[in-house]
Amino acid sequence: MSLQDFITRGKQVLAIEKQAINQLEQYIDQNFQNACQLMFDCTGRIIVIGMGKSGHIGNKIAATLASTGTPSFFVHPGEASHGDLGMITSQDVVILISNSGETSEVINIIPVLKRIGAKMVSMSGNIDSSLAKLSDVHVCIKVEQEACPLGLAPTASTTATLVMGDAFAVALLEARGFTADDFALSHPGGSLGKRLLLTLKDIMHSGIHIPIVKCDDIIKDALIEMSEKGLGMTAIVNSKNQLQGIFTDGDLRRILEQKIDIHNTKISDVMTTQCTTVNPDMLAAQALNIMENKRINGLLVVNESQQPIGALNMQDLLKAGVF
Repeated sequence: MSLQDFITRGKQVLAIEKQAINQLEQYIDQNFQNACQLMFDCTGRIIVIGMGKSGHIGNKIAATLASTGTPSFFVHPGEASHGDLGMITSQDVVILISNSGETSEVINIIPVLKRIGAKMVSMSGNIDSSLAKLSDVHVCIKVEQEACPLGLAPTASTTATLVMGDAFAVALLEARGFTADDFALSHPGGSLGKRLLLTLKDIMHSGIHIPIVKCDDIIKDALIEMSEKGLGMTAIVNSKNQLQGIFTDGDLRRILEQKIDIHNTKISDVMTTQCTTVNPDMLAAQALNIMENKRINGLLVVNESQQPIGALNMQDLLKAGVF
C-alpha cells in the first residue's frame, strides 16, 4: 500500500463515520426524549451494560454521564451474571447496548433486571431486535455501513453509539442546570478543577511571608524586604497596618532612572497609592484575569479593614496550575 493509498483509505473511513453521525439525527426523536426523561427522573444510578466493543463504548458513556451530573457506572454483562447484578436496584435505570440487539450476554440478564424492577433503556441498530422489544425505551443507533471494508469490525456503529451517549449526557446536563463549578467538583485533580475551585487563600503567601514596610521606612528598607520575600513587590502600611500603597520592581526601575536617593527618601514618597487589591475568597482564575488585564505581576490580598493578609505573583499562579 502506497502512502497515497493510506491517505485515501483514511479519508474514506472519516467520510463513512461522518455519514453515520449525520444519519443519527433522525433518531433524536420521541424515544430519545423518553429515554432522557427516564434518566432525569431516576432516583438511583444509571448503569451502563455492553459486551465487547459496545462495552468499551458503554464504559466511556458511563464516565461521561458521571462527570456531567448524572451518577453512573459501568457493569460488564459477564460479571453481572456472576454477582454484579447485586449493584443494581429498583431505583436505577439500566442502559443496555448491543448493535445487533441480540447479544446473548446482554439478553440473558434482562429477566433478572425486570424482576429487580429497574427501568431499561436500550441502544441498538435493530428496532425489531429482542433487546428493543424487551426494554422500556429503545433508541436506534443504526448505521448504513461500517468503516471496516469487511463489514465486521465495529467502527461506524461504535462511533454512533458514543455520539448518542454524548447526546444523552449533554441533554441531561442542561436539564439539571449543571454548572462549571459542579463539573470542577468531580475533577479536582485536573487543571480545570484548579481553575474553578482554587481560591487565593489556598495559594497566597501569608503571615511573615508577606512583604510589608511602614510608610516612614526608607526605600532601602523596602528593597531589602522585597529581596527577602522574593515577590517583586512590597506593601506599604500605616501605623494601623492598613494598606497605603505598593512598591514593585517596576517602580524601582523608575526611581533609579530618576536618580532618587534610596538611602534618604521615604518609601511613601515613591509608592503607588492606587494599587489593585483582592479578597482571599476570590478564585485564582479571576486573579489571573485581573493580572493579565491590568498587566501587573502581583496582587495584594486584604481583609475588610484594608489590612494586607496575603500576597501573590504570577509565578504562584503558574505553580498552582491555574494557567
